[in-house]
Order: sequence, then structure tokens, then C-alpha cells
Amino acid sequence: MFLSNQPEEQLEYYREMLKTIGSLSRLFSESNEPYVEYRIAENLFCKSFGAKNLSRTDCSADASKGNLGIGIKTFLEKNGATMQKVAEFNSEHNLFRGLDSEEKVRKIAELRNKRIDTTKRIFGLDDLIYHCVTRKKGTILVYETGMASVDVANITGVQDRNNIIGFSDGLNEYSFNVSKSTLYKRFHTENTILNLPVKILDDPFEALEKMFSRAEPILTFAPIGELPHIFLPLYSTKSGAKTVPEKSGLNQWNAGGRSRTPNEVYIPIPSWIHSAYPNFFPDRDQSFNLILPNGAEMSAKVCQDNSKALMSNPNSALGEWLLRGVLNLKEGELLTYGKLEEIGLDSVVIYKTESGKFDIDFTKIGTYENFQKQNQAVDEEEV
Repeated sequence: MFLSNQPEEQLEYYREMLKTIGSLSRLFSESNEPYVEYRIAENLFCKSFGAKNLSRTDCSADASKGNLGIGIKTFLEKNGATMQKVAEFNSEHNLFRGLDSEEKVRKIAELRNKRIDTTKRIFGLDDLIYHCVTRKKGTILVYETGMASVDVANITGVQDRNNIIGFSDGLNEYSFNVSKSTLYKRFHTENTILNLPVKILDDPFEALEKMFSRAEPILTFAPIGELPHIFLPLYSTKSGAKTVPEKSGLNQWNAGGRSRTPNEVYIPIPSWIHSAYPNFFPDRDQSFNLILPNGAEMSAKVCQDNSKALMSNPNSALGEWLLRGVLNLKEGELLTYGKLEEIGLDSVVIYKTESGKFDIDFTKIGTYENFQKQNQAVDEEEV
């Protein structure tokens, strides 16, 4: 697993910081179990081990280092065999609504597996694991386990208990909450790697006061804001429904008029984006570096009439990465909205970095729509 291969200096930092964070639990809870908020767990893990933080993306991993993806979870130890959430399928509800219990869990398993496979392709990962920070009275425990795909062929023991459907694939036990469209997996917290005693401070506020009370003024810094960013859809709504046009956008390779490569695509930029964010992108046809989720870079530019397209240079590079590397489509295979729906991703986020480069990541279904609604609401307030 991961921790067993990390330098002792980094492990010691991780151990001490976990205990320190746990000691401040009274800031949040009166419980005797240490409290470690999940975002803190993710950020601490990445800082301790120099991992890439993937928590801002909608994928099956929260961090990565090298070719390994890590899902970071924090929960109460309890009996050492608790069910914990591993995936939500709210946006894909129409794909399994109306199916009977066995068909439903098989569909959920297939969707889960596609998400895992897509995460690997997006970030160039060979394997995925869970890194679990569990808590019990006066103690923080850390253990790791594999993040296996569901063995669909070996699903057995399907039991429908009203709103909860339980099942097993011979390796792991799962349950699916129908009303919440949420998949849970049973975590057996055995083979603990770290066992950390935690002294929870009775008055953490007093400790913080002592830490920061000094005779000299304390330097203060303005908070660092999030990088400027926009969301772009991988689909069109011109027909009313969400579709991927057969001869434009991510299927531009299928357009007529001239000879095209099988990887020629562009990501559509709705016209309102340029009005709301006029200085976000460089001028039309001006090249810039686009950093992919796996760390690779490609040359890109905004082009076509009304700057409606984000393309790569050469124009086949974007399609080779998107269509072949991520979406796993064969040459000549049309991308449909249904395929985006199955992996739970139908838009991208573009971050503008301080260095002048741009980062691109995938975002879950509904993200672009919410972004558009928020901007429309701002426009209406300003009128």
C-alpha cells in the first residue's frame, strides 16, 4: 500500500499533525472520539506526502502520487466493520429508475466501475486505494485497503429492504440507498498501520490564545482567493435536450466540407461566457498552455467565429486525449450524451493560473448548468 513506502520524516509529520488536529476536537464536538474533518484529512495527506490534491475534481480519487490514486476517508471506528459512502448517482437516476432490484444493483455496479476506470484514464493512474482515518475514544487509527471495481458477474445475495438494497460480489459487501442514489461499501478496519493516542484538550480556545498571544503585533495576510475559473459544457442544448451534436463539438471529426482527422474536436464556449468573463481567455487564435489532469501540457487556443471553440494545436491533440484517452471511444465512434451520463461527467472547469497557463479538469453532471444559473442571477441583480 502507500504508507509503508513513505519516508519516516514524512510519516512522523503526518502522525504528529493528526494528533494535533485531533487534540482540538472540542472546537467542533463534545464527543470523546477525535474529530478530523474530511477536507482537513485530504489537505493534510497531500501536504505530508507531496501528493497532488484532486479534491476539487469530481472523480473516484481525492489525491494521487505517481501512478497511484488515493481515496481519503475519515469516519468513526465503531465496530470496525461500518458501511461508508463511496459514490453518489443523483445525476444518473434516470439510468436505473424503474429497474428491479437485481437489475438496479448491476447497473449501479457498472456505473461505479466506469467511474473508477475513467478516473484512471483522466489522471494516468495504474491503481486506486482507500486511505482511511478512523477514530475511536482517545485514538486515531489509519489503515489502507484496495479500491476494487465491483465484480458484476459475481454479484449475489441481492436483498431489497424497502429503500436499501444490499448485495455482495464475493470480495466486498455493498448497499445501495435508493432514495439517496448512494452506494455504500463495508470497510473492515483491520491491519491498522498507525495507532495514534490523542489527548483531546478540554479548552482548545485557551491553547490557541496562548499560541497566538504575543507582545509584538501578529502579521496578517489577506486570504488567497480561488483561482479564476469558468465551466464549459461538453454538450449542446440547442435541440432542447442535452445532446452531443453529431458534426460539431466533440464530434467535429465527423463534419463534412473537408478531410478531417479522427481526433479533430473542440470544446464549445457559449457566447455568454465571453460577455460575463471578457478577459478570461487570451485573444482569438493566441496560443496558451493547457495543463491536463495527468500533468501533461498541450498548446491550445480560442478560435472559430465569435471565439466559440476551445481547440488544441495541432487540433487532433485534444481529441486524442479526450476521445481516446479519457472516454475510451474507438475511431469513428460518435460520442453521445448517454456516454457522458454513464461516467457522470458532462462539463469541464478551466482554471486560469497566476503563471498565465490554464488548468482543465472534469466536473460532474449539472455543474455547468448551476454555473450558468448563478451568472444569470448576478446579471438580473445588476439590471
